[in-house]
Amino acid sequence: MASSSLRSCCAVFPTLLSSSKSQFATSVALPAGAGANATSRFSMSAEWFPGQPRPPHLDGSAPADFGFDPLGLGEVPENLERFKESEVYHCRWAMLAVPGILLPEALGLGNWVKAQEWAAIPGGQATYLGNPVPWGTLPTILVIEFLAISFVEHQRSMEKDTEKKKYPGGAFDPLGYSKDPAKFHEYKIKEIKNGRLAMLAFVGFCVQQSAYPGTGPLENLAAHLADPWHNNIGNIIIPRDISL
Repeated sequence: MASSSLRSCCAVFPTLLSSSKSQFATSVALPAGAGANATSRFSMSAEWFPGQPRPPHLDGSAPADFGFDPLGLGEVPENLERFKESEVYHCRWAMLAVPGILLPEALGLGNWVKAQEWAAIPGGQATYLGNPVPWGTLPTILVIEFLAISFVEHQRSMEKDTEKKKYPGGAFDPLGYSKDPAKFHEYKIKEIKNGRLAMLAFVGFCVQQSAYPGTGPLENLAAHLADPWHNNIGNIIIPRDISL
């Protein structure tokens, strides 16, 4: 019964269950007595909109390429390569930013919104993870950071190989993850997927601040869990002084 239902499903929805651009496959175990072939292996479409044609400029060769470009922004090859490069960098920054926002608040060391308020308070004291930062130290840190990033960006701009620009390896791969090509490709996909999630999370943190200024994401999450009906996205759309 299960095997016949599976075959019927595959026959009715062929575009959803198979694709020449498929990126992954799933094995389904059939019940005992289904026949000599105890497992049935079928491909599931990796397109972002199953059943719709993949844009011709997205051939699935890039990590985590699911054919998503509804506005056609990558139709120009030069732009597409620039967008790929920018996405990787923004993913990495977002994956650094999100734990950098959550961890200090989780440890009770303040939230990211109030971190810069010391500058607007006469006699205010800058702190990092609860430790005071001498005023004279901050400009020094900024100068070192500026010089370090400038050097790295200059080196990157001199690189003509697009793959080496995004994945330089060497000192930037101390654990040797890029040595195994198959594993390296898998890591690229995981990096992009986690990076996209981190970018959405960071946008969510920023949107949350527009509704609840001065509070951190964990504080807002706790408030939502305590009273989901009143503390939710509706407070952004409907002013809080309007009672329904």
